Amino acid sequence: MKKEINIRNKKASFNYEFIDKYTAGIVLTGTEIKSIREGKVSFTDSYCRFINDELWLIGIHIAEYSYGSYNNHIPKRDRKLLLNKKELQKINKKISEKGLTIVPVRLFINDRGYAKIVIAVARGKAKFDKRHDIKDRDNKRDLDRYMKK
Repeated sequence: MKKEINIRNKKASFNYEFIDKYTAGIVLTGTEIKSIREGKVSFTDSYCRFINDELWLIGIHIAEYSYGSYNNHIPKRDRKLLLNKKELQKINKKISEKGLTIVPVRLFINDRGYAKIVIAVARGKAKFDKRHDIKDRDNKRDLDRYMKK
C-alpha cells in the first residue's frame, strides 16, 4: 500500500480553466476505500452533477479491491459528495451560468484517514488556449534545461 495518496486529474487542468475549488467528502463502501488506498482510481470522463439538491460524482472509476470477495463494489457507480448546504447553494448558483461545469481535480486521504476530493467549478478552454499552455510548458522546460548547463 502507498503511504501518501494523492491522485490528480491531469486532463482537467489542460481542458478547463478553474474558477473556484472546493474540498468535499465522498460516501464510499469498505472495499472502495481500500482500493483508493492502493491508488487504483481513474478520473477519465468524470464530472459532478446536482440530483435532488445533492452533488453526485459521476463516471469516476475505482477499481475492484483485489482481495474483495462476493461483496466487492461496482467500479463505476455514482457517488454522493458531502458539502455544506451553503457551499452546495453557491456551486449550484455558479453553474447555472452558461459554459460552467464541475470537474474533480484531486483525490486524497486526509490526516484522519477519510477520502476527500477537490472539485472545481470550471470553464472549458478553447483550442488556442490549450496550444498556448503547451507552448508555455515547452518554453519553461527549455529554460530549465538551459539554466542547468
